Amino acid sequence: MKKETSFSTAHAAASCEDTNDAISDTGSNQNPLHADMLPRDEGALYLVPVGMSDAPLADVLPAGNMAIIRRLRYFIVENLREARRFLKRCDASIDISALTFYELNRHTDINEVGRWLEPLRRGESMGVMSDAGCPAVADPGALVVAVAQREGLKVVPLVGPSSILMALMASGFNGQGFSFQGYLPIADAARVAALKRLESDSRRHDMTQIFIETPYRNVRMLRQLADTLNPATRICVACDITSPQTEYIVSRDVAQWRRMLASGQVPDLDKRPAIFLIYAGVAEHVHQGKRKH
Repeated sequence: MKKETSFSTAHAAASCEDTNDAISDTGSNQNPLHADMLPRDEGALYLVPVGMSDAPLADVLPAGNMAIIRRLRYFIVENLREARRFLKRCDASIDISALTFYELNRHTDINEVGRWLEPLRRGESMGVMSDAGCPAVADPGALVVAVAQREGLKVVPLVGPSSILMALMASGFNGQGFSFQGYLPIADAARVAALKRLESDSRRHDMTQIFIETPYRNVRMLRQLADTLNPATRICVACDITSPQTEYIVSRDVAQWRRMLASGQVPDLDKRPAIFLIYAGVAEHVHQGKRKH
């Protein structure tokens, strides 16, 4: 028997705590696009990007996203509390108690996912949201999308911030050949072996390697990169992407990172969302201009 309290339908009621925490970045009367201005569709699974920092939502999400969000009544989310807060930031007038949420996380019974899509099968649109950034990439929302695609249901990705692509854009590394690895092994020996493999693959295939780490281990990861990789290999650390105050995106070779770490020139990166990139290629896309679009 499933534990309904863990991952069944959650009919959320807006609490005083959520209302106080919510910040309306884009009020409904400030947004030129409204739900009644958009064409009705036969029902789609909208992949809804979420802000990744303290930046105003109007700075990182298109107005069209807000119009779509206002008309959705069903959401599949990674964290119910964060989803409710995000929706209130989108528009403080949204009636949270009128919405239906399905919480998708590591405790979810995957057999439930197909049942959650019943509104979509009836022609009612639904939204999928991650905790931050774009859903379904390094995110459990991918399972929902897979089920929808297998059934031939309409899937619509909305425009929004992606930490993976934004870090790559700002790194100066090869953007035509790259690979996202997700999380690396936790055990030291396995992690060192993985880093050496990624460096070797980057050199042989002239590609950028991208991965993430649990935020409280960011400093440890950077030190391990500096201790493990070749001095000429380049590393980019992209932290707090889109934050107006604390964004930190720096690319240096390993030798430079070692000196920066030794002299205390690297800010405290722990407990902050970060992306790491490795590039050991020949950088001909930069120096010779051979890979322009």
